[in-house]
Amino acid sequence: MAAKHAGFDAARQTIFAPNGASAFDVNHEAILALPQGANATLDKVLLQAPGVSQDSAASGDLHVRNEHANVQYRINGIALPDGVSGFGQMLDTSLVGRLTLLTGALPAQYGLRTAGVVDITTRTDAFNNGGTVSVYGGSRQTITPSVEYGGTAGETQYFVSGRYFGTGLGLENPTSSPNAIHDDSQQGRGFAYLSTVIDDTTRLTFIGGGSANNYQIPNNPGQTPGFTAFGVSNFNSAQLNETQQERNSFGVLALQKSINGLDLQLSAFSRYSTLHFMPDTVGDLVFNGVASDVYRRSVASGIQADGSYRLSDAHTLRGGFQVTAEQSRVTNSSVVLPLDDSGNPLDAPFSVVDSSSKLGWLFSTYLQDEWRVTNTVTLNSGLRFDQMNEYTNANQLSPRISLTWKPTEDTTFHAGYSRNFTPPAQVLAAPTNLALVQNTTQQPAVNASSPVLPERSNVFDVGVTQKLLPGLEVGIDTYYKTARDLLDDGQFGAAYVLSAFNYDRAENVGIEFKGAYTNGNFRVYGNLALARQIATKVVSNQYLFDPDELAYIASNYIYTDHAQLVTASAGASYRWHDTNFSASMIYGSGLRSGFANIGSLPSYTQVNLGVSHDFYLVSATKPTTVRFDVVNLFDSVYEIRDGSGIGVFAPQYGPRRGFYVGVAQKF
Repeated sequence: MAAKHAGFDAARQTIFAPNGASAFDVNHEAILALPQGANATLDKVLLQAPGVSQDSAASGDLHVRNEHANVQYRINGIALPDGVSGFGQMLDTSLVGRLTLLTGALPAQYGLRTAGVVDITTRTDAFNNGGTVSVYGGSRQTITPSVEYGGTAGETQYFVSGRYFGTGLGLENPTSSPNAIHDDSQQGRGFAYLSTVIDDTTRLTFIGGGSANNYQIPNNPGQTPGFTAFGVSNFNSAQLNETQQERNSFGVLALQKSINGLDLQLSAFSRYSTLHFMPDTVGDLVFNGVASDVYRRSVASGIQADGSYRLSDAHTLRGGFQVTAEQSRVTNSSVVLPLDDSGNPLDAPFSVVDSSSKLGWLFSTYLQDEWRVTNTVTLNSGLRFDQMNEYTNANQLSPRISLTWKPTEDTTFHAGYSRNFTPPAQVLAAPTNLALVQNTTQQPAVNASSPVLPERSNVFDVGVTQKLLPGLEVGIDTYYKTARDLLDDGQFGAAYVLSAFNYDRAENVGIEFKGAYTNGNFRVYGNLALARQIATKVVSNQYLFDPDELAYIASNYIYTDHAQLVTASAGASYRWHDTNFSASMIYGSGLRSGFANIGSLPSYTQVNLGVSHDFYLVSATKPTTVRFDVVNLFDSVYEIRDGSGIGVFAPQYGPRRGFYVGVAQKF
């Protein structure tokens, strides 16, 4: 049975072969060996990849090669549609058998979100009719129990998991103190996988999951009120009561067929996603002059088909298509203050409601050929077509080409070019009715809101990996990107939600170094990235900007707010008998800050440590694992954001030192 499923897994890899792309791989065992192990969230695991930089939850948690968002998530090759941007992690590391981050000049099967593709292959070691129950927690009232179970019944494999996460540090602290004010969070995640072999050439798989997350928005004490509302002009900012709720669920049904050199996968998918920010009406009015209740909902469903056919020993043909329909709704219910003839606010609050809904469509198709020119040279070339019919209608035909040269078993060169088309997330591109807030405290200084456009870009990527010694591999990768209508997002008000806009032109250039050494139970790795992203002239949603800043950007190239010059990560693990020791590190030279992102924040380093031991108390084959972790070992106090810069509203600090313990029992 396991051999049949393994054969289908290998066939699926043939369909989605990432020829010519830069790839970073981490398997389930490597995740378990990191500090916090399976309790680490997916974004924390990705921070150990080359060129991935840290950001606050409000700004998307992370950036790949200095891009804002533009990351695609796939499970077993199936692309998950965009949801509503929020803080929460929908996917849990317990489901990951192998995680691959693809960057660079991507082959034609990857489109729409192209800064990076997070390709998750589900675990193959979880179907032995057993499971794990665990509890983990520590500093800041953190507690996270979890359970997982997998098994095999006849021709069917299945795996389910669930996790609850509660903490007093749900979002980044806006102050440097160890404990945040009003920052509790309760989160739950679940996942299910079911796969059955119908016959020797056919497999049917279901994948589903969901999350429900509740957040308090942390408070920054000592803020100065600026308005009077409902007769209140003095308010303690430490007593604000803003909250946010997020709900996500997805389901995928995939049929896989392999026969006579033809490998096919046809899948149907659906995702439901909501976000609801609830203000402190009086407090928000007193401090900001507006209290916005923001609700966003997205229901996206579609089909995806991919296939590969081996024409000859030299040529493999790949092709496919994807159709997605998304029904979105965005409702902003704002309480504002009117302005008198002199522009002064009056204490006469009233409500305005700005609502927009849209049924949007995305269609994509591609065709490509993998040509093994010689035993050491492979040329992969293809074409991709994307059509969007959302708040704007646009399309693009995109060529892709890459060359891979493997002169020896230890050396691999790659070079590639890709033309990319990136539509904005539909909920972030919803139009705003500025007429509703004229002559109020919400009236923008710039009365222009051109529609958000799709991004069009060219990416060039060249790299090499070299095995220097047994177990030692190093690599270097360089990239250059030019873009028209570069997409960016930002938080432009008190509500912890993002709004999209475009820069007219942009450039993104960088170089990445990576190295890893493995010797038995010892592993050490390190990554270093140097990068720069600059852009000019805002061409959509101009009302989000101050006039002076908008004018400066129109005549100057500026750094994007998420551009970081130097990003690094490193780690090591060693297993000695039944004890595992681990350490990890992230370094950032600092994100941008100040007027038009002219400044930058100070650099920082965060080091984490972990140790775990397997005790065989219950069974000789099913251990009880006890672990102890320290997050931010040296208690480094650093700001991820300082509240300034384009699309940045509040300061956010990295976590202070925390101690965590956990117990996991296999059964």
